[in-house]
Amino acid sequence: MSRIQTTFATLKQQGKTALIPYITAGDPHPKHTVNLMHTLVKNGADMIELGVPFSDPMADGPVIQRASERALVHKVGLTAVLDMVKEFRKTDQKTPIILMGYANPIEAIGVTVFADRAKAADVDGVITVDYPPEECANFVNELRARDIDPVFLLSPTTEPKRVELIVSQASGFVYYVSLKGVTGAANLNIEEVSARVASIRQQTKLPVGVGFGIRDAATAKATAAVADAVVVGSRMVLEIEASNDDNLLDNVARLMQELKTAVDAA
Repeated sequence: MSRIQTTFATLKQQGKTALIPYITAGDPHPKHTVNLMHTLVKNGADMIELGVPFSDPMADGPVIQRASERALVHKVGLTAVLDMVKEFRKTDQKTPIILMGYANPIEAIGVTVFADRAKAADVDGVITVDYPPEECANFVNELRARDIDPVFLLSPTTEPKRVELIVSQASGFVYYVSLKGVTGAANLNIEEVSARVASIRQQTKLPVGVGFGIRDAATAKATAAVADAVVVGSRMVLEIEASNDDNLLDNVARLMQELKTAVDAA
């Protein structure tokens, strides 16, 4: 099994929900990213979703857009992100790393080259927001051939027939976007999320992670009660944005501890 699959299996045996924080690679500065990754793990992250900075995002709200802009100032692209994963792997061989980004940087270097580089960096999963499942069979095959899990998004408006198509290509887990909107939006409706997750589980045995709209310990706890994984993005990036070099790691550690306590309590 992949690291992602192993982690979910272990947590399931323990009766726990996975906590997956998101950070944008290179934000607030490339020198901090690997230390931030280790801080997340030390304080409760079961996996890490590492954003690849991109100039024209489709799913990212203003908070994560600003993070990408900060990283792009320092020329952080896909190659630099993969180098950060390699550096992280020097001392952490256990924690799954999931890249999240867009198709353009992958297409720029070629799908096969990307898959080779991701494997060499020891990446575990890839979320590519704008690869439609109808058109990415080759991409999925290239990842699977290297034991990398292609992770797909499902939305509140995804119809059952399309869910069937998506879950047939996904592995590791599926990522349910909990609301109609971009990252960081509010108004999370747990009852709706619970019903949708239950519906998705009727069509796949893959774990279901839930993200978008999880903004504090209370929403993380409520989501953990109905999902297999809780993904926290904009709230984590806001903490990074509000910090400076002196308190960055301490602030992120404190937030992670709050979220971990809440998720475990569910």
